[in-house]
Amino acid sequence: MRHPRIIIASISLAAAAALGGGITAAAATSSPASSRPAASQHATATVRTVQATVGGKTETILASSQGLPLYYYLNDTAATSAVTGALAALWPPLTSPSPAAAGLTGTTTAVTDIHGNQVAYNGHLLYTFADDQPGQVTGQGVQGFFVATPGLTPITGSSTSAGTAPAAPSGNPYGY
Repeated sequence: MRHPRIIIASISLAAAAALGGGITAAAATSSPASSRPAASQHATATVRTVQATVGGKTETILASSQGLPLYYYLNDTAATSAVTGALAALWPPLTSPSPAAAGLTGTTTAVTDIHGNQVAYNGHLLYTFADDQPGQVTGQGVQGFFVATPGLTPITGSSTSAGTAPAAPSGNPYGY
């Protein structure tokens, strides 16, 4: 019988290889993914803010109840996730039938899509990254995913142009 950590590492490596991702064997084998439940297994998700280092700077970002950094995907629309298959294995959607927000002024909702009740903040569907740990951001800019922040501009309507990041504050090219 294979150890669960090895199985998860194999899945992550296979998915990364299929997608051309930048995950190394060392990163996958040391991944905490096997020691924590998947983001989609939580009945009630609370989106909150935490401080984390992103691009060498300390930023306020959105995080799950477990402290995992949350990301949005450029190719999603407000109502449709484009994250499926191997991509969803690396970027598990945050799901909850009744998400809550702690200390946020934006709108947190559950959007019924291919993942069930996926949590959205200001219309941006939210994901975790398989190799992140609480307070650790390793997926910024990887495969079209970007760290979600409290100032994330709302998506208006259900159709957005794919590949367009929400408006960023002046001088910040990362969309947060």
